Amino acid sequence: MDSAAPRILSLCVGLVREHGVAGAADPLARPWVSGTYKAPVTGPVWLTRTGLRGDGQADLKVHGGPEKAVLAYAERHYAFWRELLAREDVGPGAFGENFVLSGGAEDSACIGDRVRVGTALLEVSQPRQPCWKQARRWNRKDLPLVMQQSGRTGWYFRVLEEGTVAAGDALELLERPFPAFTVAFANHAMHAQDREAAAALAECPRLTPGWRESLARRAAAAPRKDDRPRLVGPNDGD
Repeated sequence: MDSAAPRILSLCVGLVREHGVAGAADPLARPWVSGTYKAPVTGPVWLTRTGLRGDGQADLKVHGGPEKAVLAYAERHYAFWRELLAREDVGPGAFGENFVLSGGAEDSACIGDRVRVGTALLEVSQPRQPCWKQARRWNRKDLPLVMQQSGRTGWYFRVLEEGTVAAGDALELLERPFPAFTVAFANHAMHAQDREAAAALAECPRLTPGWRESLARRAAAAPRKDDRPRLVGPNDGD
């Protein structure tokens, strides 16, 4: 986090909903199910080991759960997306985030950071890997890839101690054991052809197991997993 503690500008939740139109010619308009639509709420919200009360995710294999309980996003990124998408309605909750932060971003949050927020204790666990559902949310097929390449991904927290959180709460940094492993560095290690970076980050004990395994394969020059199912999914129209 930045030296000045970031604050939660907006606390966002949303439940799983069905979207799209059966039989639509445009793949981006076809039926899909997601919890990516989030909206700000007021007052304190109970934060459990698996996420905020009143929040939900459709595919629990790749979203949510103890390792990805809370998705944080920097408020400063919204101007970039409003210009790119030519949409003025890009704001809190636009990309499925739970915490919209007044400060801090991928280059200043580090894997393993422990922060006190309200009465909860959180730990940065991994960057978010954008998926094809963001393309449907904003009707732009390449959006997940642009998000990944731009580094404006956001990041996840695991919950070490449950508690209440609310808009306005500061993220008090208590511990930073891996200052070299920013979220930006983690994105680079995962998506660039940099075996040295991948090998270094794969040894980080506070990174999620899935990321450590993937990075170890990259460090060993094993065949890379195809990212198209995540980034494009059914949006190709087959």
